[in-house]
Amino acid sequence: MSKKERKTTEPSKPATFDREAAEQMAADVAAAVDKEPEKERIEEKEAPQPVPVQALCEELEVARDRVLRSQAELENYRKRVAREMQDLHRYADLPLMRDLLPVLDNINRAIEAAEKTHDTASLLDGVKMVAQQFAGVFEKHDCTEIEALGQPFDPHRHEAISQQPSDDHPPGTVVLVTQTGFQLHDRVVRPSQVIVSKANEE
Repeated sequence: MSKKERKTTEPSKPATFDREAAEQMAADVAAAVDKEPEKERIEEKEAPQPVPVQALCEELEVARDRVLRSQAELENYRKRVAREMQDLHRYADLPLMRDLLPVLDNINRAIEAAEKTHDTASLLDGVKMVAQQFAGVFEKHDCTEIEALGQPFDPHRHEAISQQPSDDHPPGTVVLVTQTGFQLHDRVVRPSQVIVSKANEE
């Protein structure tokens, strides 16, 4: 066999084994394996614990009971306010009636005295006193007379029943009041019936 043939038939040398690279690779794999359970433990720790169904049902029942109580209290409040408003409207005139009763008593006394004595002067004095009492009751309840005589005609507070020529007053002036009007605060109870001046035709 020639030298050339022996050279080609000899087995090749195995590749050099890198021990350090293999050890590093094994260390990396081990580190990766160790990190997985740690990651799972962290995720498990951070995950919220599930609330038992029984506890949720109890909380829901408590909230439902609170809502029902609030609704019942609100309904009772509405009914109470409605009753109070109804009573307020029904008995709103009670103070006025109490103030008018003494006036009625004095009218009856004046009538009885006039029937017994037939004294017209005493009867007149009694009627005047009752009129003063009426005026005092009206004033107490903020019901006052509407000023009209000598005032410019105001259709919101006066009711013209006729016109009268006048040289002493400019046209549209109240020259005579046939019925006194009254107002409660700033609202007209009854307008004053008046006669209004107009320009003289001559």
